[in-house]
Amino acid sequence: MQSDHNSSQPSQEDTQTQNEATNFQPRSSEKKRSRRFWRKGVSRRSFLNHASLFTATSFVTGIVGSSFTSSKGDVVQAREIAQGRDRNSSYIRFRQQAFQVRLQAARNNRQIDIPPHPTNGDEERYPNKIATDTRGLPHDQKGEVDQRAYNSLIKALTTQNPDDYEKIILGGTRKLVNPQGPLAISLEGINASQIAVPPPPTLDSAEQAAEAIELYWQALLRDVPFHQFAQDPNVAAAIAELNSLPGFRGPKQNGFVTPQTLFRGSVIYTDERDRSGRTTKYFTPSGVLDGPHISQFLLREIPYNTQVISPLIRTALAGRENDFLTNYNEWLTVQNGGSSGKAIKYDPTRRFVFTVRDLSELSHIGGALFFGALLILSGIGAPLNPGNPYINSRTQVGSAATFAPGHIQALINLGTSRAIRASYWQKFYVHRRLRPEAYGGLVHNNIVNGTNYPINSQVFNSTALARTFSTFGTYLLPHAYPEGAPFHSSYTGGAASIAGVQATLLKAFFDENFIIPNPVEPDPNDPTKLIPYSGPPLTVGGELNKLATNYYIGRGHGGIHWRSDGAAGLALGEEVAISILRDERLGYNERFNGFTFTKFDGRRVTV
Repeated sequence: MQSDHNSSQPSQEDTQTQNEATNFQPRSSEKKRSRRFWRKGVSRRSFLNHASLFTATSFVTGIVGSSFTSSKGDVVQAREIAQGRDRNSSYIRFRQQAFQVRLQAARNNRQIDIPPHPTNGDEERYPNKIATDTRGLPHDQKGEVDQRAYNSLIKALTTQNPDDYEKIILGGTRKLVNPQGPLAISLEGINASQIAVPPPPTLDSAEQAAEAIELYWQALLRDVPFHQFAQDPNVAAAIAELNSLPGFRGPKQNGFVTPQTLFRGSVIYTDERDRSGRTTKYFTPSGVLDGPHISQFLLREIPYNTQVISPLIRTALAGRENDFLTNYNEWLTVQNGGSSGKAIKYDPTRRFVFTVRDLSELSHIGGALFFGALLILSGIGAPLNPGNPYINSRTQVGSAATFAPGHIQALINLGTSRAIRASYWQKFYVHRRLRPEAYGGLVHNNIVNGTNYPINSQVFNSTALARTFSTFGTYLLPHAYPEGAPFHSSYTGGAASIAGVQATLLKAFFDENFIIPNPVEPDPNDPTKLIPYSGPPLTVGGELNKLATNYYIGRGHGGIHWRSDGAAGLALGEEVAISILRDERLGYNERFNGFTFTKFDGRRVTV
């Protein structure tokens, strides 16, 4: 992804960019110096024709304001600067280089087309907004949103006037999460409107039904250890049902869901051959199906300078006392923005991620995760990406400035914010997809209160729903979190976008083919201990992919995200990472051929 620094003729876009920069208004003192200079009889055109180092934009925003301090000798000093003889010229040249790099990054990003952003049409299709995320607004007894409150939300999202956001009518004490955040303009990386994600499944579709049935099974299997998936009869029932669903899009082996593929992650992209943006392509990232269910980066101690961070986590106690939103009044209170008044009861003994519930709790709060993975990679001596320019240097090493772990740490922290801006733009300004908890309310009301919401019949005929009622006494979707989901819509998954951007950045900086030494897995007899893993080799790239999918699938284990939310969020975060790397590369002085790594869909790319 090369940039055209040396284009001899300015394009129309370059001219426009320079004109925009020229319209920058300098301070009053700078204006006075500029006027004195031009009164000396030097036209802008004649000066710029001879000052080859600088463009019109560099003159207006760069030289004027620091170099021209007196009217006498202005022209002479300008010529010396242009010829590189002034003692400050190297500093000015460096500043000008920074300016040109930023201009080039802006040009490159503006040249990226805005792709189609089709929605699934559900918000327009249903006047009562049953397929739209309206949690936090007031609802009637059926859980249908107050139209006046909904209109106040849409008005704010449409006008984007900060005052209108303060006029959104809420139903309780909880607040919407950062709806203006995605409107912030990032100074690096791609703009959210330039990232394509496919529309989510429609409310009445077989794919939506399959995702719901998977979530009901995840709730039913929360206390099953991952290592027992091959023996547990309830897991076998879940696998059988998911294999019967034509709309199920999760990972498979030879066309079938198996104990090794159950509840593992996938990624979805738009099909570039379909210009409508509606066709979805699913992939299982490499390494996700290999070895233990849980990534090595969640099982190892994290070396942090002179300290060590333990991978043992605080876990929720097993059992129904830690399943929430199963009572209709409790569910409705949460939809309206109130509190259930309940809290998770925790196990006093910390342990490794061992069960479905454990992974949901890890994903609930998060942890060191990808920062931890960075420290682990450094601690185990994982080699840097073979393209790193310092690997073969005889005289230099990288540092926090460029091409060392401190550098990637800074980009990881930056990437989190930028990925969330892009994800939340999809959530608030494009899709507004309903959360699984709201879908569970539609299912409940159809069965209990005789509503006729357009839920696919596969849900009502499912073993998962029947067993949910038998186990919990409800048709609502049981949640692992008493507060339910955050108050922003479901698609795309924000946690997944973070996972996508950070995993991609780490793959760009480290050798993803490096085999992780001494792999481990939790002891089946004591989840506070580890035992050696002796299966096929586990690579850095594969375990980073697995970490990313562990994180987003764990949100589904908690009940707050659909599979497709996370799968789309992963691809979105990857695109944000690629755009940050593309901009970052423009500023390097090292001889560098680009970041080469494997995308989640298996394609090798060089940025």
